[in-house]
Amino acid sequence: MTRRVVITGLGPLSTIGVGPDAFAAGLRAGKSNSGPIRSFDASGFPHNIANELGDVHPSDYVTNIDPEAWGPASLAAAAVARLAADDAGLDRAELRRGRAGSVFGTTGGETRLHEDAYRKWLDEGPAAEFGDLVQKIPAYRLAVAANRELGIDGEAVTLATACSASNYAIGYAYDAIAGGDSDYMIAGGSEAMCAFAVAGFYRLGALAKDVCTPFDANRKGILIGEGSSALLLESLDSALARDARIYAEVLGYGLNCDANHMVSPLATSIAECTRRAHKNAGVKQEEIDYICAHGTGTPSNDSAEIAAMREVFGDGLPPMSSIKSMLGHSMGAASGFGAIASCLAIQDGFIPPTINLNTLDPNFAGVDVVPNVSRDADVRIVQNNGFAFGGNNAITIFGRYE
Repeated sequence: MTRRVVITGLGPLSTIGVGPDAFAAGLRAGKSNSGPIRSFDASGFPHNIANELGDVHPSDYVTNIDPEAWGPASLAAAAVARLAADDAGLDRAELRRGRAGSVFGTTGGETRLHEDAYRKWLDEGPAAEFGDLVQKIPAYRLAVAANRELGIDGEAVTLATACSASNYAIGYAYDAIAGGDSDYMIAGGSEAMCAFAVAGFYRLGALAKDVCTPFDANRKGILIGEGSSALLLESLDSALARDARIYAEVLGYGLNCDANHMVSPLATSIAECTRRAHKNAGVKQEEIDYICAHGTGTPSNDSAEIAAMREVFGDGLPPMSSIKSMLGHSMGAASGFGAIASCLAIQDGFIPPTINLNTLDPNFAGVDVVPNVSRDADVRIVQNNGFAFGGNNAITIFGRYE
């Protein structure tokens, strides 16, 4: 028997706001806080602008775990799990009465700690002592931190499918709830700022120098973003029984991996993933009211994404915008932020903008990318795109509960 699955809690810890209300306000306002990197000395980097959490400290949002015992990505995962559970009105006792677990996506895991360890090794040589640094590094600890913070003992899974990882996590959690294996699941992603990502994307030629401009004719690439995202999923029957607020229903998802190229997306594969998501969700393309785009701002990604959406939707392409223009690219957390934005769009009746747009790429003529200003709209069904290295595509579909 398959159960209907709904989202009753949101936990964004982002560069434009913490918690659903502040995050929604940031999306509506087209907010961005990009600036010079402060997490590490980036003075020698040719491109050194990013979207960092800055004065937002994940340790301020946990109540059970010791922040000193966890790496920055794990600590942030625990913080957003707490935010989502609190937003859903679920306390620790109620979560423990049910079968509850967590699943988090990431690209780099605790890469910042890897960098600390390498630096220590280079400075001190083989005699270097690492204390508890090494034990904080494994990526599986992201989901473990969430479970420890909430005091739950169900599944704790970390998925490393890079920039589509949160959508994979949401799909995993959806299956766990729909199939009756779990009662509550926290699903999302977490990513901490690190030099490796800035250097790597610069060397790939995919890093913008100062501003991220998705869909613009002069777009140059991404800005690295930092943050964590989480959603609380439960069955519809559970939510109704406890009179919970329902942001949206998870209608379904689609996955595929074409393994065509390490970094260049394949439009035909994305189109196929979209069709799979629509079929799994039981929706027709003309029923999609808004697409929360992957929208990285690299020339190749935006071109492939638009081509794929045109292949599926034809002349009926709905509005599609890129929240990465505001948040930067938070990698494993990115499609989780897209899912949260999708839920808020459905609940609050608006479409987030693509900011920093000056001149729409003429190859995208006729595509409504919601330029620069958010828009009030009756949003019933949203498609949330997430694509990753190696052709790992994951698309989630959310609908208004009715």
